[in-house]
Amino acid sequence: MQLTGIHHLTAITARAADNAAFYTRTLGLRLVKKTVNQDDVSAYHLFYADGLASPGTDLTFFDWPAPPERRGTDSITRTGLRVAGAASLDWWREHFARTGVAHGEPVEQDGRLSLDFEDAEGQRFTLVDDGGAGPAHPWAGSPVPAEHQIRGLGPIRLTVARIDATEAVLTEVLGMAHDRTYDLPEGPVRVWRMGEGGAAAELHLVSQPNLPAARQGAGAVHHVAFRIPDADYAAWADRLKVKRMPTSGPVDRFYFRSLYFREPNGILFEIATDGPGFTADEPLETLGQRLALPPFLEGRRAEIEAGLKPL
Repeated sequence: MQLTGIHHLTAITARAADNAAFYTRTLGLRLVKKTVNQDDVSAYHLFYADGLASPGTDLTFFDWPAPPERRGTDSITRTGLRVAGAASLDWWREHFARTGVAHGEPVEQDGRLSLDFEDAEGQRFTLVDDGGAGPAHPWAGSPVPAEHQIRGLGPIRLTVARIDATEAVLTEVLGMAHDRTYDLPEGPVRVWRMGEGGAAAELHLVSQPNLPAARQGAGAVHHVAFRIPDADYAAWADRLKVKRMPTSGPVDRFYFRSLYFREPNGILFEIATDGPGFTADEPLETLGQRLALPPFLEGRRAEIEAGLKPL
């Protein structure tokens, strides 16, 4: 029973319409689900992914009218997005320059070519050359050429004050393995792998105990979710109980089933099943074109739609 990689990452935006324009037009991702936060139906929950809405490609946003994030420790500080090859990174550098996106230059980091950039709200990303590993499912409607499209989520970087406490959970609860360490200006980065590892199945952990704690807001990451096969869900719920890890208990999100808990530094983790997937209530061909509501919210559609601003 192992985690198989990153399932999705959920962040915060205060500007849903601008967010949708940037992630679909500038980054070329597909809006595969336009729904609401199931715990706060006044807020959109937007899901962007590859052409098939594959698990492991989902970058999602809660639309909350929040002030900007206060950056600091005990937070998810950078999100990796995988692309294939140096030519793709060159294309993205030129694309960002043309479109006015804040970005750096391609550099080798942890043995992989990478390119840092930020969206207009300060959400921090790194494009990572994954060497073309694994399947890719380009979106035919993307303005980005198929060979340069984002292939899915890559390594996720966490910055924490008490690294030993986090690492105990990664090993003893989640079954991750320490793979290697590399250096950044902010300090050594310890790489933890899930399953067979690779860019789609890594957490990168940095210790910065002297920074003030981050405060979530627009431009921050809310949580990261890890993939499991559907059949392992009950076993993971039992495992968290046995390990005496306080959790949400089983949560059915309709598109996947989840378990939520906080690691010792307060970062929210989620374990999520691969299925049933985003085609549970919409055909693949028309994903994201209408407001989708899970069955337990469908009876409130008129009320919910009245409270949302058009995208």
